[in-house]
Amino acid sequence: MKLNCPNLKCISNQNSNPNLSHVIRKGSYFRSSDSRRIRRFVCLNCKIHFSAATRHPCFAQKKRRINHKLRALMCSGVSQRRAAILLGVNRKTVVRHFRCLAHHARLEHEIWMNRYQEQKLMSIQFDDLETSEHTKCKPLSVSLAIDPIHRKILSFKVSQMPAKGHLAKIAFKKYGYRKDQRAHGWNQMMRELKPFTGKNATFISDENPHYPKALFAHHPYVKHVTTKGGRGCISGQGELKKLRFDPLFGLNHTCAMLRANLNRLFRKTWCTTKNKKGLSDHLALFVPYFNQVLTEKRTCKGAS
Repeated sequence: MKLNCPNLKCISNQNSNPNLSHVIRKGSYFRSSDSRRIRRFVCLNCKIHFSAATRHPCFAQKKRRINHKLRALMCSGVSQRRAAILLGVNRKTVVRHFRCLAHHARLEHEIWMNRYQEQKLMSIQFDDLETSEHTKCKPLSVSLAIDPIHRKILSFKVSQMPAKGHLAKIAFKKYGYRKDQRAHGWNQMMRELKPFTGKNATFISDENPHYPKALFAHHPYVKHVTTKGGRGCISGQGELKKLRFDPLFGLNHTCAMLRANLNRLFRKTWCTTKNKKGLSDHLALFVPYFNQVLTEKRTCKGAS
């Protein structure tokens, strides 16, 4: 594999001749974070020294051994504090690696979504999942869109919303006016799905009267099918519906999976989301894990 100089201003990056190489080997060093020997290089034009790990996503991490285990723990109902105990590292280390993993999970999901560039989506289910930050007086809405045929999460957006019901007066008195940003989240999600959706696709949702405005603003030629929501059953903690046939089963089952695998989304827990960014990062980390690990077809070793 031919390496290029990481210096973008170097004249070697402007030379289009593939037969000329301006990078040579310059020894190696031992990386203690994963006990590997990494090769060094030097550019003959700008005299910059670099290594094979310079452009790696985990560059400069001292605890890169925990990345794979941390990703699995954070997507399996484990909190950040408990992950730090299980991995034997400081909580601040877990927070930094968690944010880094979430950033690269977003990039990974963008690449994964390119599979729908040629074979467009013809059926999409979308709805909102409600949670809160710090207190139930500060609710959050997670707008979620899935592919019901292959059970894949396509997009999500986290938006703040005002409290409702018996908490509305209490929340207003304690925290003041809280802006409703759900419409912005719906528009963002529909805009992101536009390059991957066919013109005659079918969008399925519940009977929320605000959905059609956001949907047809970006997908004017699609068909929108609404279905009446049902009563939640005990096993799904309200996400799975107590119906003989649930038209939104794929979406509701995915939401139930989120409740079961993300500690901050448990129905009864003392581990709550402290800010919207943390919830968005946690969801971004879970989406590739759900699409590429939890919903991949597997064959039993003992099957004939």
